[in-house]
This record gives sequence, C-alpha cells and structure tokens, in this order.
Amino acid sequence: MNPQTITDWVIETHALAKRKGWWDGIGNPSADEILSKLMLITSELGEAAERVRAADFKADEFWRDGNKPDGFGVELADAVIRIMDLCGKLGVNLEFMMIEKSEYNQSRPHRHGKRA
Repeated sequence: MNPQTITDWVIETHALAKRKGWWDGIGNPSADEILSKLMLITSELGEAAERVRAADFKADEFWRDGNKPDGFGVELADAVIRIMDLCGKLGVNLEFMMIEKSEYNQSRPHRHGKRA
C-alpha cells in the first residue's frame, strides 16, 4: 500500500476489505448493514477508551501481541480504517468531505460559540 491521498487510502482500504471477504454477499448495503458497520467503528473507539482507562496509559505506546500491532493509536487506526472502508463501499468522497468540513470549522467562533 502506497497511497498518496485520502481518496487513495479509501480506495485501497475498501479493496483490501473486499478481498478479505468483509463485503461478501453485500451488494447495495441495507440500513441495518450500514448501522452494523457503524457499530464496529464505535467498538474500535470503545477499545481505545479501554486503553485510556488503563493505569499505565501512554497515548503513543505501541506493542505487538505476537505479530498483531496493539495500543491506543492502533485502536484509533482501526476506527479510521473501518470508516475509510465504509466510505469506499458507499461512494462517500471522504477527502472532499474532510476539506469542506475543515474549511467550515475555520469560520466558526471559539468553541463554536458555546461555553465550556
């Protein structure tokens, strides 16, 4: 994998997920299938939260459990990978959406005008 853009990442991530069988038998995903994928993203964030709760939490810590990478950042990466895969399946131009949202956020007031 040697992606140059977020769009490249989305395309390559989704292609890998398809090759590994994660979309077998799923043509145009139903709402329930999309919701299931969103819950898998949420579960990765839950695993990241578990890492934060650990007494010896270090955000940049990385280790291998056998050959499998592990740690807080790895769990965040898992969530991003699942997001990119879902965007690839649904045809969401994630790179465009991120640029648009980032530009909009620059125009917003401090804390979006809300108090702490």
